[in-house]
Amino acid sequence: MIGFFWNIMLALAWAALSGDFSGMNFVAGFFFGYLALMVLQRQVPVLKGYSRRLPRVVAFLVFFIKELVKANYRVAYDVATPVWYMKPGVIAFRLKARTDVEIMFLSSVISLTPGTLSLDVSDDKKVLFIHAMFLQDEEQLRQDLRELEHKILNILR
Repeated sequence: MIGFFWNIMLALAWAALSGDFSGMNFVAGFFFGYLALMVLQRQVPVLKGYSRRLPRVVAFLVFFIKELVKANYRVAYDVATPVWYMKPGVIAFRLKARTDVEIMFLSSVISLTPGTLSLDVSDDKKVLFIHAMFLQDEEQLRQDLRELEHKILNILR
């Protein structure tokens, strides 16, 4: 998080020094700041791992937007057609996430996706209960959730 803050600060400094506060100039400043922080991360321990984390965040955003579009399409199709394909149900999903932040981020992303909703976390924080609108294939849903959890843990750890 500190690396991202410094990257934003370097991008703002780039825009201020160039006198152009356009979006493209800010992106250019962000890119050059990223390169500078990538070089500095060996000397500054706080920045360690920042250069690997940002591409993971971008990859996660692309993945999540793709999944969001697919889920929206599936729910909209089910609502718009006269035949309902939904088969709602609740599953217990065993977590690899351990900290409260990891569990909160995972459950929030699950709830943001149409057709799924995080219901509760067990007292020992090892199981997340999820309501799914389309539960035709429970194992496929678990596999998709494992992939989502893996991508989130790659960002946070």
